[in-house]
Amino acid sequence: MVDWAFGGSRRTFLRLCGATGAVLVGTVRAGPLVAQASASSAIKIGVVGSGKLGGAVGARWVKAGHEVFFSSRHPEALKGLVEALGPRATAGSVKDAIAFADVVLLAVPYAALPEIGRDNAAALAGKIVLDACNPIAARDGDIAKEAMANGIGATSQKYLPGTRLVRVFNPVPYRSFDGEPARGGEPIGMPLAGDDPVAVKVASQLARDAGVEPVVVPLSRAMDFAPGTALFAKALPVAELKRQLGIAR
Repeated sequence: MVDWAFGGSRRTFLRLCGATGAVLVGTVRAGPLVAQASASSAIKIGVVGSGKLGGAVGARWVKAGHEVFFSSRHPEALKGLVEALGPRATAGSVKDAIAFADVVLLAVPYAALPEIGRDNAAALAGKIVLDACNPIAARDGDIAKEAMANGIGATSQKYLPGTRLVRVFNPVPYRSFDGEPARGGEPIGMPLAGDDPVAVKVASQLARDAGVEPVVVPLSRAMDFAPGTALFAKALPVAELKRQLGIAR
C-alpha cells in the first residue's frame, strides 16, 4: 500500500491558485501558479511513477527550470537519475513527493488508481493531477474494462475525487521525450483533455516545457486518444493531430 501525506501543501496550493477557476466573459481569473506557468517560472512537480515516461518527462521539466521530486516504491533506484539532473531534482517516497508538489504527474499502472484515490483523497484534494496512466486489460484487469466502457476521463476522476484532473502524456511514446527536444520544424502534438481551466492552462505550459505542443479537448474526449485508438502510441505533428481530432487550426 502506498503511504501518502498532504501536510501543509493544500493551503499553499490554494493560496498560489488564488481561488481560481471562475470564468468571467470567457477569461480565467488566474492566480500566481498560472502566472508562473505562463512565464515558465519554477513549479514544484511531484512525479509518481518515475519509470520510462515519468523519468523522461520529469527530466525535461528539470531542464526547463522546474523543481521535480521523483518518487517510486523504491526511491533508492532513482539515485542515478537525480544525480545526473542536478540540484533541482530530488528523489524519495511517494508521500514526500506529493507533500512537496503543487502539480502531480501520475505515471503508474491504471490499476493503482483506486488505491491511490481511496487511501489518499485528502492528500490530493485540490491539486492539479496530470494523469498519464493507461488502462491495459491484460495488465490492469477489470478497471481497464470499466475505463474503456465508461470513459477514461470519467473513470480517472471517479477514483481521484477532488483533484483538478487533466489527461495528458499518455498517448505519445516515452522515447519521444528522451534527450533534448527537437529544435525547428513542426512540434509533436500532445492531446490534453481537461475541464478545469486553470489546470488546463498549467498543464498546457508544462507540455510545452516538455517539448510538445498541447492540443486541448474536453475531458470527455480523453477516449479519443485511449489505448487501441488510431492516436494512441503515436507522435504526430501538431497539425496532423488537430486534423485527426477535428480541430480547426
